[in-house]
Amino acid sequence: MKFQRSVIALEGRLKQCRNVVTLGVRTNFSDYRPGESDLIRQADTIYYPTTFYADLFNAIGKNTFPSYHTYKCVQDKIKQTALFNLAGIPHPRTRVFYGKTQKQTITDHFQFPFIAKIGRGSAMGRGVFLIRNRENLEDYLDRSSVAYIQEYLPLDRDMRIVVIGRKVAHAYWRIAPDNDFRSNVAVGASISLDPVPDAALKLALHTAQACGWNDVGIDICQFDGGFYVLEANMKYGREGFRKAGIDYTHLMEMMIERHEI
Repeated sequence: MKFQRSVIALEGRLKQCRNVVTLGVRTNFSDYRPGESDLIRQADTIYYPTTFYADLFNAIGKNTFPSYHTYKCVQDKIKQTALFNLAGIPHPRTRVFYGKTQKQTITDHFQFPFIAKIGRGSAMGRGVFLIRNRENLEDYLDRSSVAYIQEYLPLDRDMRIVVIGRKVAHAYWRIAPDNDFRSNVAVGASISLDPVPDAALKLALHTAQACGWNDVGIDICQFDGGFYVLEANMKYGREGFRKAGIDYTHLMEMMIERHEI
């Protein structure tokens, strides 16, 4: 199949796409060869530029995919929660506690058990803890300078809904293993391709659009008759695509060719 246009990417996520030229990420922009830097300057959109270059491209008005706003929330649960609250997106009750004095009030706001997370830089279920008692809480506080505390919802599964561009590209259930409260595939959760409720799909699309995200895996749970956004993953895995027999590379090629991203 012959493609009509070629696009420029820095990170290697689209390296296998036939209509993408992947230049790689250089620590110093001056390390790009003259021809490469010209391609970057002339491109309408730079794909997967990294958080560092997304900031720079935004400063000079160059479009990126994913969007600049997507990159601003990568692995930052604290910023995501603030954005969910600002946009009125349903989200489990969550508070962030800074400093010794604030941390001493955690149990004034939450009763055991509750969830504690490493607010920035954690992914794939790492840095997520079920806090059952004071000892668990003290262990967590020794690990994290900022306390990100969330109400515990007794669940055995959630939904991963991947939004690419302005549409749902894939959606599936993640079922927690018997010995774990987390439903991350990286910690042993299984994938189910049972249909995901339409209400969850609509919530994922609404969340992505309200937050300015256009390449994101949104985790949603169903609890007590409602749907809640748990968090967003900008560096989502592809196991769910493989499980469903979806060729991720071909999908991205087609979306680029159709100007959907």
